[in-house]
Amino acid sequence: MKILVLGSAAGGGFPQWNCNCPNCDGIRRQSIRAIPRTQSSIAISADGIQWLLVNASPDILKQIQDNPALQPARSVRDTGITSVILMDAQIDHVTGLLMLRESSSPIPLYCTEPVWNDLSTGLPLTQVLSHYCGLTHRHITVEENRFSPPLQLVELPGISITPFPLTSKAPPYSPNRNNPQVGDNIGLLITSERSGKSLFYAPGLGQIEPLVLEAMSRADCVMVDGTVWTEDEMIRLGLSRKTAAQMGHLPQSGPDGMISVLDSLGDNKRKILIHINNSNPILNQDSEEAAVLQRHNIEIAVDGMEITL
Repeated sequence: MKILVLGSAAGGGFPQWNCNCPNCDGIRRQSIRAIPRTQSSIAISADGIQWLLVNASPDILKQIQDNPALQPARSVRDTGITSVILMDAQIDHVTGLLMLRESSSPIPLYCTEPVWNDLSTGLPLTQVLSHYCGLTHRHITVEENRFSPPLQLVELPGISITPFPLTSKAPPYSPNRNNPQVGDNIGLLITSERSGKSLFYAPGLGQIEPLVLEAMSRADCVMVDGTVWTEDEMIRLGLSRKTAAQMGHLPQSGPDGMISVLDSLGDNKRKILIHINNSNPILNQDSEEAAVLQRHNIEIAVDGMEITL
């Protein structure tokens, strides 16, 4: 199973267009060592030809340009992207669908009912795209505190996907923002039928519940929410009035933070942070926070990273 990290930043990318935090200002002035990043998305394939797009970033066109495997060029109009799965309805995970509107057939879109409803009402991408290629809804059903039966995607032979619910936040535009529904956010356990190895993927994760920890423990590679370093990071930098928890993210630092969670999984699996906000000091390669992650054997995702399981 091949995994391509198409984008590794949180919403807004890095540097963010209107941000002058130490990271964004530093990378523009070249006063820090850091790597630009597009908004988070990954692609999965068993054969290197047929690809599942996991979340559709607003930066999808650049990501396709930067990853030639997604364009096999077998005909005048072609794509290696055979289907899309959405883990939530956040703008930075769904608006890339608009960039795929020239598709010659409806895009198979795997998502839960709450996500489909958000994309049919508050952010009506389903209605807009009905005038172009259209979307075919492939239902994902999740139940509280349970793994769903594995999905066998007809568009992606050789790979099975086990969805499970996450406790996080629906988008600000959603009627579910302050009234959470099971299915607003999901995590994925993605398994290669050939190797038996699996990837845990959850770019947005607010709480570590027993089901989540079980999924992490099963996986050979854990790719997980790396949005912020501290709970008050955005407030302290004057970028927002919200804490990490209020945004639906678990910070890396602190006694119950993501580093502590990843340490508890042992040393026999690969651990990677993704969906990294422009404010996070780990983006500065010379920061103490980046050094802390290195000491804990935790990687920081970059655009173009390739993983084989």
